[in-house]
Amino acid sequence: MGNRLTQISTRTGDNGTTGLGNNQRVSKNSLRVHAMGEVDELNSHIGVLLCEDMPQEVRDVLVEVQHQLFNLGGELSIPGFELLKAEAVAALDTALTTYNAQLPKLEEFILPAGTRGAAMAHVCRTVARRAERATVALGNEESLNDTPKQYLNRLSDLMFVLARVLNRLNGGDDVYWKSQRLTEMRAG
Repeated sequence: MGNRLTQISTRTGDNGTTGLGNNQRVSKNSLRVHAMGEVDELNSHIGVLLCEDMPQEVRDVLVEVQHQLFNLGGELSIPGFELLKAEAVAALDTALTTYNAQLPKLEEFILPAGTRGAAMAHVCRTVARRAERATVALGNEESLNDTPKQYLNRLSDLMFVLARVLNRLNGGDDVYWKSQRLTEMRAG
């Protein structure tokens, strides 16, 4: 593959438009560009999460997720194109099953807290949900494959599960919500 980015500052976006992968120019405020931006932000947050200590198998899953998010961004940048495959969703389902089986069942809501790695995984979870909403909004207005929506939905679930896994490193645990209503129900 040759050099794809030969010039970073082109000034072609100074008028508020950006070029898609099919050379079409659209507003930087279009639904498609919003969805692309949310996916890009999610990928960046996962990159920050990868700076943390974690088991190699979790790291491998997250690196693969980054590659698939790049595929998703490419798909979003070229209307009508498909880069993200159903196998990517299946891989997330497998990871969800594997890591969820290692965790105790939740009896309470948990806070997006604990270790720094777990907290970062929760940020990734919330950004994945935002990317999913942006992708759904785009799909409501333009033709879009189902796989991107499915992938982002599963990924947000996986990030929740991985946050719990990361909280358990070195003997930690989830941070449980102290619900006044639940406390009163148990006492009464």
